[in-house]
Amino acid sequence: MNEATLSRLKASLRDVRDFPKPGVIFKDITPILADGELFHLALDAFLEVIGSERPDKIVGIDARGFIFGAALADRLGVGFVPVRKKGKLPWKTRGAAYDLEYGQGHAEIHADAIIPGERVVVVDDLLATGGTAEATLRLVRELGGEVLCLIVLVELAFLHGRERLGKGTRVVGILTE
Repeated sequence: MNEATLSRLKASLRDVRDFPKPGVIFKDITPILADGELFHLALDAFLEVIGSERPDKIVGIDARGFIFGAALADRLGVGFVPVRKKGKLPWKTRGAAYDLEYGQGHAEIHADAIIPGERVVVVDDLLATGGTAEATLRLVRELGGEVLCLIVLVELAFLHGRERLGKGTRVVGILTE
C-alpha cells in the first residue's frame, strides 16, 4: 500500500478522549467505515497483507473486527468466524479470559468454528495491549487452527501488544500510532 493511501487512512482516524473511561484515548475508525472509498482502501490493505496466503477462515474479533473480517471473508470466498464477548454466542463455546488496558474481558468462539488444520487469519480494528488478540489466538489454536497472521487496521505500538502474542505469530498493523 502506498504512503499516500496510508496517510489518507490515518488522517481519517478520530481520537475520542476519555472513552470508554477517563484517561483513555479511543481510536475511532467509523470515519473510514462511513466513506466507501476509504473502507474499500482499508480492505485492500488487509488483502495486501494476506497476499498469496490462502486462509480457510477469517476470524473477526468482537465487534469492529466483524466489519473487516466479514468483508474480507466475502472477498476471499472463505468462511467467517466471530469471536464474541462472553454469553453472546448461541451454541457450545470455548472461552478465554484476558486483561484489557482498562479492565478484564472474556472471549468465546463456537466449539465447532474451526476444523483442525484449517488455516486462519485473525482480523481486528486495533491492537493495544494485546489481551483480546492473545485470547483469540489461544482459542483458534485450541480448536486446531493454524494462525497465518493477525492483522489490525491500527496498532498502538507504544502499548507493546505484539510482544504479548509471542514471536511465532505474524502480526501486522496497517497503521501504526
